[in-house]
Amino acid sequence: YQPPSHPRPSAHQSAAPSSPFSDPSQYRSYQPPPPQTTHEKNYCRTWNNSKDMSGINLSGADLREKDLSGRNLSNANLSNANLSDAFLHRVNLREANLAGANLFRANLLEANLKNANLQGANLIGADLSGSDLSGANLQGARIGVSDRLMVKLTGAKLSGLIMPDGTIHS
Repeated sequence: YQPPSHPRPSAHQSAAPSSPFSDPSQYRSYQPPPPQTTHEKNYCRTWNNSKDMSGINLSGADLREKDLSGRNLSNANLSNANLSDAFLHRVNLREANLAGANLFRANLLEANLKNANLQGANLIGADLSGSDLSGANLQGARIGVSDRLMVKLTGAKLSGLIMPDGTIHS
């Protein structure tokens, strides 16, 4: 028995049919996504896992319309964070840094803001009813338009509060 002979390709024919995978210059190496910043890593790790987020760095984070109710954010860095329309009912923000934060229409009902830094924060439309603002610093914070107070403070504790104009509430 003799196996059938196959004609050899001529110089004008290629030995194998061309394939989109046959040219190595067509391959691109895998590029991993850029690394997350520290506050994004910490935020992602703790967001769903824990009510205790004390000391977390969320500076500049976009937390619009997020529900952080009941969380412990004491000593957290939320400077320049966007918390507009966020639900922060009974959140612990004791000694938190909220300087320059946007809290437009945020619900801070019964929040603990003792000794919190709210310098330059936007609090227009925020509900701070029943919140403890004792010793908090609101210097330069936006709390109204002209002479109209646009922050709800019903039942809020204000002793030692530094007002937007720098005066201390007794």
